[in-house]
Amino acid sequence: MTAKAEKTLKVTQVKSAIGYPNDQAKTLKALGLGKIGRTVDQVDNPCVRGMVFKVKHLVKVEEA
Repeated sequence: MTAKAEKTLKVTQVKSAIGYPNDQAKTLKALGLGKIGRTVDQVDNPCVRGMVFKVKHLVKVEEA
């Protein structure tokens, strides 16, 4: 079997979650973020897209 290359999103936290609802901070943690400047690669799927949409004011997203 050959592995299928999946599209990924490069998600970078650019703003703190302080002052925003607690569920948004938990969403950042679920994405693997938590500190400003931290970057993670996530698989591009509807679940991750939904989490990114919820905290779109706190992160910067690039397609990789």
